[in-house]
Amino acid sequence: MASPPPAPQPTALEIGALDLNSLSPLAQRPTKELLALSGQVNLSLEWPRPPEDPRELSEIPEVRLWCLRADALYPWLPLVLERSQGTLTRHVAMLLPHSFSRTEGIRFAPDSLELWISHRLFLLDHWAQAEGLDCRQGLGQMAAVLGFELAPSFWVALTEA
Repeated sequence: MASPPPAPQPTALEIGALDLNSLSPLAQRPTKELLALSGQVNLSLEWPRPPEDPRELSEIPEVRLWCLRADALYPWLPLVLERSQGTLTRHVAMLLPHSFSRTEGIRFAPDSLELWISHRLFLLDHWAQAEGLDCRQGLGQMAAVLGFELAPSFWVALTEA
């Protein structure tokens, strides 16, 4: 199993410049190693805010734009992001409309989540299959963490396509 690289920590300068170099150690890994990192990579965004700034990171345009670029150039990123401590959920909150509840946490707009997760499942399954690899278990776990339930027949339909 591949060991996770140090957690990428893009600084405010990197974020402002849309510089994705902090993701290079991941991007340079072969597909098989990336798949072995499923759910293990932490991502810590460094963006200084004055104490009186009530915004969440996903409400800061520069941070959101950096995440959108990272997601566009490295579509496998959500698959490798850590899940149990909220790294994946925070990343997806940068990409999709959502609301926040103190009792329920982040709540994604259901239609947006359904479209994004379906697209991501198709894309990443195809990417792994093209390399002769299988990442369906990790994809199912990624979807579940985001509150998206896959029908048991989901992968069967893709296998038959």
